[in-house]
Amino acid sequence: MRLLSSAVSAASAVALLAACNAANAEDEAIASAETAQPMPETLAAPTAAAVQTPQIIGLQGELTQGGFVRGTVPMNTVSARLGDTPLEIDENGNFFAAFDRDEGAQVFLHTVMADGGQVSTPVTVSPRSWQIERVNVAKRGGGTSEAWWKKREPEWNAIQGARAKETGANGWTQDFVWPVTGRISGRFGRQRIYRGEPGSYHSGIDIAPGNGVPFVAPADGVVVLARNGFSLEGNLIIIDHGAGLNSAFLHASRIVVEEGQSVKQGQHIGDVGASGRATGPHLHWSLKWHDARLDPLLFTGPMP
Repeated sequence: MRLLSSAVSAASAVALLAACNAANAEDEAIASAETAQPMPETLAAPTAAAVQTPQIIGLQGELTQGGFVRGTVPMNTVSARLGDTPLEIDENGNFFAAFDRDEGAQVFLHTVMADGGQVSTPVTVSPRSWQIERVNVAKRGGGTSEAWWKKREPEWNAIQGARAKETGANGWTQDFVWPVTGRISGRFGRQRIYRGEPGSYHSGIDIAPGNGVPFVAPADGVVVLARNGFSLEGNLIIIDHGAGLNSAFLHASRIVVEEGQSVKQGQHIGDVGASGRATGPHLHWSLKWHDARLDPLLFTGPMP
């Protein structure tokens, strides 16, 4: 992790993972479950991002698409937001914010002071190159049957409700660890173009260490969802890390935690499996900050 002072360039080039070459029907299923948006194909390679900020705010993190930032606001700050998203500020003035996979080149950090003064700090977000696969087949039509949605709707509502919960967890302050290590079978941001029509991008990272291998919490948090048998996700765990940040773990063969349970970084929470709509045993791990979809690799660094 790098410390960024005022007017200092941040966010070095991000190491990208080797992609799975096999066709993965799960991408569309996960996208349907999480309503991901397509990303234009042509993007420049990651470049250094610059942030201009008052000296009273310290920032550290990865200022790139799918990345994040932590910082401290002035003592007399009463509220802050990144773009239109309000920030949660702890008792020491610390905050967490993040950048969607489709984030634009610049976003503003707005702070409001006790005396009514306001400061808007421009943050430059570096673009990334995504793995784009062109296929000479028509994109499958969207839409679902009424019968299928009747089953899916309560699952969808449970997921949205879980992600909206505020537990006061402080895992967002930690350096994340890998929930499990193994072969990478799918990387964040991967996308297919169907005869010129973009499909949904892959919203997380897929790790395939083998069926039944235990996986752990990447950071402290509270389990806000732990359910078996979802249509797409299979056996699903969602952990709130606080400050609007949460992790989802899909396709487990076994869940060993309960909703409402506090977990520590490195604690066993489930076993890898192929439940739900999956082409083989693997763990799909995704991270969200409010509506922004994030790249887990930027939180952990390369797999050891």
